[in-house]
Amino acid sequence: MHTEADPQVPVLVVGGSLVGLSTSLFLGRLGVRHILVERRPGTSAHPRGRGNNVRTMEVFRTAGIEPAVRRAAAVLAGNHGILRTPALSDPAAGRWLFQRMDPDGRLARVSPSSWCLCSQNDLEPVLLESARALGGDLRFSTELLSLAPGADGVTATVKDLRTGEHGTIRADYLVAADGPRSPVREQLGIGHSGPGELFHNVSVAFRSRALAGLVGDRRFLMCYLTGPGADGTLLPVDNRERWVFHLPWQPGRGETLEDFTDSRCADHIRRAVGDPGLDVAVTGRVPWHAAERVALSYRAGRVLLAGDAAHEMSPTGAFGANTGIQDAHNLAWKIAAVHHGWAGAALLDTYDTERRPVAQATAARASDRAAEHHHPGYVPEPAPTPPADRPGPGRPGPGGGDPQAGILAAALGYRYPDGAVLGTDPAAPVLPHTLELTGEPGTRAPHLWLRRPGQEEPVSTLDLYERTPVLLSHPDTPWHDAAARVSRELSVPLASYRVGTAAHADLAPTDTSDWAGPHGITSHGAVLVRPDGFTAWRHPGPAADPEATLRRVLTALLRLA
Repeated sequence: MHTEADPQVPVLVVGGSLVGLSTSLFLGRLGVRHILVERRPGTSAHPRGRGNNVRTMEVFRTAGIEPAVRRAAAVLAGNHGILRTPALSDPAAGRWLFQRMDPDGRLARVSPSSWCLCSQNDLEPVLLESARALGGDLRFSTELLSLAPGADGVTATVKDLRTGEHGTIRADYLVAADGPRSPVREQLGIGHSGPGELFHNVSVAFRSRALAGLVGDRRFLMCYLTGPGADGTLLPVDNRERWVFHLPWQPGRGETLEDFTDSRCADHIRRAVGDPGLDVAVTGRVPWHAAERVALSYRAGRVLLAGDAAHEMSPTGAFGANTGIQDAHNLAWKIAAVHHGWAGAALLDTYDTERRPVAQATAARASDRAAEHHHPGYVPEPAPTPPADRPGPGRPGPGGGDPQAGILAAALGYRYPDGAVLGTDPAAPVLPHTLELTGEPGTRAPHLWLRRPGQEEPVSTLDLYERTPVLLSHPDTPWHDAAARVSRELSVPLASYRVGTAAHADLAPTDTSDWAGPHGITSHGAVLVRPDGFTAWRHPGPAADPEATLRRVLTALLRLA
């Protein structure tokens, strides 16, 4: 830990797992100095938290690390689908819940990215290296002891666990990404909503050379094993000899973690896969608890919650870490805008307004999915018939009995009916059941391939969004010049692109001259996209006074009044 007295930074991040490291990465990309403290000595060593959905990979693309993440995930690049079977020893038994994440190839039409199976122990080092390369001050073996929030900042007392030395850090804002038992949230007295604990598992890492022969060519993401008295979930780590098995754990019946000895775990795994002679060498055990909880507030003055500190959800569907990483992405641009002086402090209130409803809806969807999959250890409470907008456990969602129905909509199609957006439908569902990315304010802006003049390599529209708000309009409309004048007047770094086939266009569509229609505007209109890639506002046609219109819109969106 540094020894200077009372360092002062714009942001202190507490927690150095996936969400904290992502927060550091995004802040670094946006030029916001920060310190991150993490009590662990280093990144995670246990394979877990592997499913990175398409939206997470989009934000990693924008942050410049998608290629590095895919390199780290290369060993599992050929794994797809979820298998459910009573035993792996019988290749004819069982069925696939689904075999491909994107069987019809639709994803390539709506995103430049795709899902990626990268375990937490492989992903965290990529985030750490990238964040440090951007100047992030990341301090492991450093524990937050206490915090003193004030009207103009937060004072934190920390301890270097290697030397025992205490220190003080002063920050304008504190981002608490310190996990489901968040000491920061507890100190602030922020409670939860939701049903609470759902089920408990013990994650067992082990080596087995013979298991690959039983698996054969079934390259699954995970396999639910349902044999009587030996159920659990098998996950490949390298498809050869490293594996993880999740055993149901019943602490309510008096089971302790110490009860899960190496021999008990190995015997359970042998019975589950159907081979009593299987070689099993246990290399690690980590307990985990599935719950459905969402904090009652994501903000207390200068302190903001992110990731598991703000929400917990069933791992089924891989929503938890993805939701947390996307929390960080939403929050980072807002902190940067306030810190750099082109947004009012009230913009940070929209973090709670936008992200908390998404977590509530996503956590409910994850619990429903756990019930649909009959996740080992999960016995959902009988529930009354749910409302039409939320299929309940055991009830098929839109698309019939397809267990993949709605998964892409949940990963990519969530929306912000309220917040730093204008012209939204406040009654629209936060999580739609079908994916509709049509440029509607509050939704992720559409992906289209574009080319810059003189460049052959296309760029996605999503590649334009990271550091500033962006206005898209056709050439030969007054929007572009109006944007330049308003940007200077308000001191807002508004980027403006003229998109079309005219010679003086800044960008040209690669396969169609109609980019405006997919954004819900005409050739006389304009669309404003936020730094996080969400549509903030759109004007379908011409405006009587584009400059006044943009001035009013930016003032309202960025809370400049």
